[in-house]
Amino acid sequence: MRALFVAAAMTVTALGLSSPVLAAGGGGSMETPAKPVDANFTRAKAMIEARDYRGALPLLQQVVTKDPKNADAYNLMGFATRQSGDANGSLQYYQQALAIDSRHIGAYEYLGQAYLMLGRLPEAEQQLARLDSLCTFGCAEYRQLKAAVADYKAGKRPTN
Repeated sequence: MRALFVAAAMTVTALGLSSPVLAAGGGGSMETPAKPVDANFTRAKAMIEARDYRGALPLLQQVVTKDPKNADAYNLMGFATRQSGDANGSLQYYQQALAIDSRHIGAYEYLGQAYLMLGRLPEAEQQLARLDSLCTFGCAEYRQLKAAVADYKAGKRPTN
């Protein structure tokens, strides 16, 4: 199983895919079946990749209006909101993503990152513990949040 995970990670890297966007939109539950992707969702991911966070938000709002159970879209809304400088405003979107999909590993990581930006270390550590229980063989989201928590404890405060 570990070899399969490593091979998948190498494939993602070989394809040149960006891990922030993968985590932002593709970091959902490991058991969620694939469904057709909304064109606005695809455009919003491209805008986020280009760092046009504010521009992506209206597209994502359209996605969740049409599909209110789209945890990935809510997670991306949180990411775009946080990257726009509103960590507090991002919390609602991550929490909505988790209300829809309680195993959304991307939302747990980003929620933890937002809590660190807000100086709420205990809550960030709770998200890290949840990721630890969900990522049996480890996952990028767990490693990234673990590193961010360690940096925070070392006095390095996160920014967008």
